[in-house]
Parts: sequence; C-alpha cells; structure tokens
Amino acid sequence: MKKILICAALLLCAFSAFSDPFNRKLSSDERSRLEKGEVVIRNIDKMKHICVNETDATRKIIKTMKDLNPNYTAEIIQVRPYKGNEDLLSVIKSSLLNISDYTGIPYWSVRVQKWYELYDSATITKQETSGNETTVLADLEMSPFGIIHATIHLEEGKDSLYYDMTNQNKLRYHDKFDVIKPENMKSAISVFRDGDNWVLYAIGGVNTYKVFFLEDRVETSFINRIKTFCNFIFSKI
Repeated sequence: MKKILICAALLLCAFSAFSDPFNRKLSSDERSRLEKGEVVIRNIDKMKHICVNETDATRKIIKTMKDLNPNYTAEIIQVRPYKGNEDLLSVIKSSLLNISDYTGIPYWSVRVQKWYELYDSATITKQETSGNETTVLADLEMSPFGIIHATIHLEEGKDSLYYDMTNQNKLRYHDKFDVIKPENMKSAISVFRDGDNWVLYAIGGVNTYKVFFLEDRVETSFINRIKTFCNFIFSKI
C-alpha cells in the first residue's frame, strides 16, 4: 500500500507540473500528448472551447482573442521542460522578430495538395522598442490574399513572452472578393514558465465575411496558415 501511495504521489506531481493552466476542455488524450512533448493542435471554432484557464500568464492572450470574437479559431500548444531550455524565451523572441525568415515557412495546401511558402515576401516598414515592448509594422505577401499590412507586438516578462500579429488592411481573395476586414485576423503566442516546464500556447482566429461558396475554403486557408506559422515557431526552439 505504501508503494502504491508513493507512486500515486509521484504521478500527481508529474501531472501537476504543468496541469494548472489547462481546464477540462483539454481531453485526456491531448493531455497525454503534451506530457510526451508533442504539439497539440485544436480546431475549436468559438472561444468558449479554449482549454486554458485565465491566469496572470494567460489573461492577455485570452483578452486579445475574446475582443476579436472570431468565428474560426485554433489553439496550438506544447509543453517543454525548463531544464535544458533556460534560454527558450530569447530563442523564440529572435524567431518571432526575424521577420524576413517568415518567407521560409513551408505551407501545405490541402486544396491543391502542394507545398508553398507561407509568405511570398516579408518586409519590415517600421520597428520601435520601448522598454520590454517591441512594435513592428510589416508588409507580408500571402497568396491568394495579396499584401497584409501587419502590426506585430511583442512583450517580454521575467519568465514570460507575449506576441500578437494583426492585419491592418482589408483582405481580398484573388483580388475579387472581400473576405476579412481590417483587424479581423489575429495570431497570438504566449510562452510562460509553469513549475518545471515552459508552456507554449498559441491561438489564432479570424472573423470572415460569409461568402457561401468560399466559406469552407477561406476557413481552411486562414486557419491552416495560422497553425502553420505557430507550429513553425515552436519547431525553431
């Protein structure tokens, strides 16, 4: 009995090492995959289905997406041990602010079954740093939606990092149909220490026009691009 109790306590400690940020929306299978270090991607549609609790570490990213109130949403999550990854925040910051490297992100088009570059071009038009915050204005070319005038915001904390990217212009599909209004597409990443681990949590969402014959295509295109971007950043660490 004593051995059983000790084993149970050890399992509880391992489980609680990174369980606090997550709620019951995270399935046991997803939780198991996180424990193995895998990336978990969740298509959740509405914000009410997010799997993180609102804490000091997650409050900003949750507010960002709730203010957007997207009709298509996805979460990308990974947990990594702190030991051996002490410089994780500086590595991910470098990857997020190296805007020119965004063009090297491979993107798999489900519709045509072919690899493309996520962005055809990526150019910084303005960059400012004040204290622990950096703001970047960038022009990102993404076929078939043309140039995205994006505002990128990054904020550093002692054991945390927050990033978001927002479109500032209207996006059109093949320059024929309006699909997204300004400030209606966001990608956000929050990285924070939780006990013996780093939690990498990303969420992206879009509010799109309801063009009935384009709806499925637009949803797949934008959400897959958001997932591709966040997953690529996680893989750089």
